[in-house]
Amino acid sequence: MNFVPVKSKDGERLMPTTPTRAGMMIKCGDATPYWDQGVFCIRLNREPSKRFKQEIVVGVDPGSKKEGFTVKSESHTYLNVQANAHSGVSKKVAKRRELRRSRRSRKCPNRKNRTNRLANEERIPAGTRARWDWKLRILDWLSKLYPVTYVCVEDIKARTIERAKKWNTSFSPLEVGKQWFYTEIRKRWELLTLQGWQTKEIRDRLGLKKSSEKMSETFDAHCVDAYCLAYHTVGGSGVPDNTDLLCVSPIPIKRRELHRQQEAKGGKRSRVGGTVLGPGLIKNTLIRHVKYGLTRLAGVNAKGVFSIYSMENKRLTTGAKRSDFRVLTRLNFYYRSGHSSQA
Repeated sequence: MNFVPVKSKDGERLMPTTPTRAGMMIKCGDATPYWDQGVFCIRLNREPSKRFKQEIVVGVDPGSKKEGFTVKSESHTYLNVQANAHSGVSKKVAKRRELRRSRRSRKCPNRKNRTNRLANEERIPAGTRARWDWKLRILDWLSKLYPVTYVCVEDIKARTIERAKKWNTSFSPLEVGKQWFYTEIRKRWELLTLQGWQTKEIRDRLGLKKSSEKMSETFDAHCVDAYCLAYHTVGGSGVPDNTDLLCVSPIPIKRRELHRQQEAKGGKRSRVGGTVLGPGLIKNTLIRHVKYGLTRLAGVNAKGVFSIYSMENKRLTTGAKRSDFRVLTRLNFYYRSGHSSQA
C-alpha cells in the first residue's frame, strides 16, 4: 500500500498517512491534495493533532545503470524508487571542447584560447559530478516529502592495482565522486554505510531474493537491496509491506549550441538547442491536454504549434495549440510506474 506524504500548514513535513485517511481529510476540507513529481501528497489546512515523528531512513543502492532508493520507518515502507543512472556528460564535454577548438580555424564567432582557470584547483570532473549529484537531487526530493533522518548507502570501492603509480583510489572517479557524495549527505542527514557482502547477509537472513535481470523495472532488481539497507538502520518486521515501484530518469536537456554539428545544404549551420519555447513556456513542463491528459511539452516549431510527449517519452502529437493545454508545473525528471515484483 502506498502511503501519502503529509505537510503541515506551516510547511513542516509530517509522518505519512494512509490513502483512506487522506481521502477523508480532503473530503471534509481538512487537507488539500497536490502532486509532487508523480507522488500524491496532501497539505493540512488545520493544526495537526500531533507532530510526533518516527525515524525515517532512505536506503541507497548505487549502480552503473540503475539505482534503488527505499524510504522506510520501523513500521512501514513508504516509497520505492528505481532511477536510471546519469551518464553521457563526459562525452558531451569532450564534444563541446572539440567544436570550440575547431571554430578557431573558421570565420565564425569564437573566443580566444586562454589558460586553464581550473589548474591546481580542487574540482570534480563534469561526468563524475553529474552522476553523483543526480543521487543527491533524488535524496533532496525525498526529504521534501518525508522527514528523513538517516541515509544508508551501500559502499562501493574502485578496483586498485598494487605497486602501480597511476592506478590508485585517489585518482579513481568513483572514489572521488563517492567521497563528495558522502560529504554532502553529512551536511543534511546522518550517514551510514554498509559493504556489499553485509547487504547480501541481510537479504539472505530476511529470505529475500535479488533478480539477475538488472535492467528490469521491478522491486527485486535494485530496491530489494535498498530495502535491506533501510531495514538495517531502523529495523521492523523484515517483510516489505510495499513493493510498488516509481521509476525515474534524468531529463536529457539539450543546451543552446552556437550551431549544429552537421552542416546543412549550402554549408550553413543553424542554431540548435535551448529550453525556452515561448513566453512563460519551458521544455519538460507538465501540462494537461484536452485530448491526451497529463503530458509534457517537448518543443515548438516556426508556426507556433507544440510537440507533446507522454510520460513514457513517446511522441503524441506535433500540432498541439496553446489553447489546447493548461500548464501545471515544471518536471525535474521523467517518472513512470514500475512493477512490484517479477511474474
